[in-house]
Amino acid sequence: MNVLFVCLGNICRSPMAEAMFKQMVTEDGLSDQVHVDSAATSSEEEGNGPHPGALEVMQRHQLPTAGLVSRPITSRDFAWADYIICMDNMNLYNLRRVAPVTDVNKINLANEPVPGKADVEIPDPWYTHRFEDTYQSLKVALPYWLDIIKKQLK
Repeated sequence: MNVLFVCLGNICRSPMAEAMFKQMVTEDGLSDQVHVDSAATSSEEEGNGPHPGALEVMQRHQLPTAGLVSRPITSRDFAWADYIICMDNMNLYNLRRVAPVTDVNKINLANEPVPGKADVEIPDPWYTHRFEDTYQSLKVALPYWLDIIKKQLK
């Protein structure tokens, strides 16, 4: 099972989600069955590591940060991913616009499975500098995705 997290620049929300989800997958002993990556809908930050604010929050929560480098999404990603989980409606729109028709159904908002929060976006800390808020939002959403994936692995 392959999971791709996507945001605009791949320096705040999606690398944080990637690190958090990898840790959850590892803790559940599923690293050999679930593969996790992240990408951007733009190429603006290509080659850059996570934003310093995102890094600080990830380190505070003891998340792995090695190898997190921004890159734009590719056609290969659409073919690879079973789930493409994006952070906001702009990402959703942009991904659906560029996705091959056969892969549009793989694209979801991060909060989609969260009861009462299906349309709630993950806040972009690039503008607010509230990186902990982003972490806490992902901390609510990601366990729902892990449950979905674990059910499919059975």
